[in-house]
Amino acid sequence: MVRAPCVTAAITQVAGKQATFAIPARNLLPESNRGTRCVVADTPARLIVRTDLMVVGSADMTPTASRQPVHEASSAAVDPLAAESYRVLRSRIDLSGLPPLTRAVTEAVLCATADFDYVTDLVCDESGLAAGIRAMAAGAPVVADAPVVAVGITGCPVICKAAEPLAVRLARTTGITVPAAGVRLGFGEAGPGAVWVVGGAPDALAEILRRIVQPALVIGVPAGFAGAAAVKDDLRASGLPSLSNVSEKGGPVVAAAAFGALLRAARGELEP
Repeated sequence: MVRAPCVTAAITQVAGKQATFAIPARNLLPESNRGTRCVVADTPARLIVRTDLMVVGSADMTPTASRQPVHEASSAAVDPLAAESYRVLRSRIDLSGLPPLTRAVTEAVLCATADFDYVTDLVCDESGLAAGIRAMAAGAPVVADAPVVAVGITGCPVICKAAEPLAVRLARTTGITVPAAGVRLGFGEAGPGAVWVVGGAPDALAEILRRIVQPALVIGVPAGFAGAAAVKDDLRASGLPSLSNVSEKGGPVVAAAAFGALLRAARGELEP
C-alpha cells in the first residue's frame, strides 16, 4: 500500500476532444468538451498499487487495420490550462513516490475530475499498465464500450460498436444488453490483444470477462449503483492486466483520462 499526504484543492480541465467512428448520425455526440474549474475540500489520500517493473514503449499510433508500430517519440504542444492544472495538483499532493505509469494515470484522472477520492479509489497494476503501453506502441486496436467514451479518446483510432444498429439487433435477438452486444461486435473486429476502455456500462465489462477476449489491457471504470463495483471486483479477480477503481464511481471522463495518460507514455510524450 502506498500512502500519499492530504490534499486541499485542484483545478481541472478537459481539453478539446475529437474521435472518429462509425455510428448513426442521430447518435453522434459533440466533438469537443470545454473544461471547468473546481475546488475540493481536504480529504485523506492513499493509493492501492502493485509495484512491478515497467517497460515503456515509444511510438505514434497508426490505424488499427495496419497495426504497424512507429518508433519515433512524438512531442505534443502542452495546453496552458492543462499545464496549470498539473502545477496546482502537484502543489497540493506529491505523487512522485508512485511507479511512473501509476503516477501518470492518477495525476491525469485527478486533473480531469478534481476528485481526490480517486487517490484512494484507483487500483493500478504497474505491470498490467506496462503491457498496455507495449500494445499501444505496437499499434494494438483500441475498443471503447460506448460512444461517450470513444469521443473522449484522441490520438488513435477507436472501435466503438455499441451505437450501431447491428448492436441493437443483436441485443434484441440474443436477449443481452446493447453494451454487451457492442462488446461482442467489437471483439469480432479487434480480436485478441486489444486495449479495452470501459467507462459506460457495467454490462460491457461483464461481457468482456465472459467472452475471454485475451486483452492487452482492460481499463474498467464504469459507474453506477447497479453492479458497477461488483464487476470491477470481478475484473481484478480475473488476473487480466487491468486498471480499475474500487467504488461505484467512475465513468467516461475517468476512462478517457486514464487511457490518454497511457497513450502519451506509449508515444513518448511528457506530462505537462
